[in-house]
Amino acid sequence: MDRQVDIRPLVVVVALALVGCGGARAGDVAPEPEPLPTAGIAGQKVAVFPLTLLSTDVELDWADSVGERKRALRVADSLLAQALRERSPEVEWVLPDQLRRSARRSPTVLNDPDHMATALLRHAGMTAVPDPLRSQMRSLVAVAGGRYALVPASLYFTRSDSGVGEAVMT
Repeated sequence: MDRQVDIRPLVVVVALALVGCGGARAGDVAPEPEPLPTAGIAGQKVAVFPLTLLSTDVELDWADSVGERKRALRVADSLLAQALRERSPEVEWVLPDQLRRSARRSPTVLNDPDHMATALLRHAGMTAVPDPLRSQMRSLVAVAGGRYALVPASLYFTRSDSGVGEAVMT
């Protein structure tokens, strides 16, 4: 039996890739951000998992600038949420704070999204989400009321070819 493949989850992955940020030189005018390609999921609830892995390239010497890990992760979640709401208001984003509240209300059923192994998803060769992560994510997305999720697996600050720092999100 032929099974049709729904490409809408791929649109969400592409959307995340477009949310990235980079360094700019003084005097540069930032280009107007393009809308995210979310037409296939317009009107849908999409759970946005919190970022759990944030690291910096040693060459940048930004460890002090990034600050305490937990706070830096929350700031990154906040910036991602703002970008998603501004660039794709047609999607009903279920943001990390909402997922955290849902998990706290049902601690025996749902895992804390800040302590899930979502950083595993950063590996390019991964073809399937491993259990128990898959079932944990599925439960949390179901409680959020949707079928789709946007999972930022990692945020890495590195030096670009032009020598400025840039953020790379997987």
